[in-house]
Amino acid sequence: MKSGFVSVIGRPNVGKSTLVNKLIGSKIAIVSDKPQTTRTRIQGILTSESGQIIFIDTPGMHKPKHLLGEYMMKVSTQSLDEVDIIYYITDVTSPFGPGEKHIIDQLRHSKVPIFLLVNKVDLVQPQEVQQFMQSFCNQMKFMECIPISAAQGDNLDRLLETTYQYLPEGPLYYPEDDLTDQPVSFIVAELIREKALILTRDEVPHSLAVEIEEFKHQSPDKIYIRAVINTERDSQKGILIGKKGQMLKKIGEQARADIEKMLNTSVYLDLWIKVRKNWRDNPGNLNQLGYHN
Repeated sequence: MKSGFVSVIGRPNVGKSTLVNKLIGSKIAIVSDKPQTTRTRIQGILTSESGQIIFIDTPGMHKPKHLLGEYMMKVSTQSLDEVDIIYYITDVTSPFGPGEKHIIDQLRHSKVPIFLLVNKVDLVQPQEVQQFMQSFCNQMKFMECIPISAAQGDNLDRLLETTYQYLPEGPLYYPEDDLTDQPVSFIVAELIREKALILTRDEVPHSLAVEIEEFKHQSPDKIYIRAVINTERDSQKGILIGKKGQMLKKIGEQARADIEKMLNTSVYLDLWIKVRKNWRDNPGNLNQLGYHN
């Protein structure tokens, strides 16, 4: 059978996680309109009659401003090694710039096939897509150039068909029913962080990290989850709690709905807020919160 690993890279907020979720047909990576939502390497697994593809969703490539950012960049660059194909995703609504040049400079040394995926084509005219694609093809040679809409699912069948053509013969790396290599507790924590990011908008920056302190079955049809949302400042804690606890209640309600859908059971979600001063620049805190190699 055909099988192999595909690294999904690009600048922040170009649609990497949206694409991986769409391709495997399940939400294993959180999505928000804030850059650098994805922080660590997440593998999404697609198994079909054609074979098995393991997609490696990575943090957006950017200039690090703290130790967490350095960790994220290391995760992204490491993902370029020992894969069979690289998906380089770009956003057709964002012109070619220094960030894209930096990524292309790193890709020049790669010895594996690189697909240029031009995302969000549903938002522009066809002639704009061609002009945009040409600006990238002038920089380097790509094995394939495919316009897509990750959100709408446009051209993803062609993308998968082409991917299988390039993959080698190989084993079934994961059981057929697996959709990700991440434990359930990781996905639960990420779903909570996603709701906090979306609901607080620009009031709380990317200084949130979620820990699952307890995860147990209270009964055959109910799971108890105790989670702590870590932030860096007391003012952010106040925003997350909200007036009379309303913001924390909303975060909990929306996160619980997604968690129950994923686990297919009733969930009691017990949410708490904790302040960890400057945790993104503290090696001990980063390690404790799961950001380590």
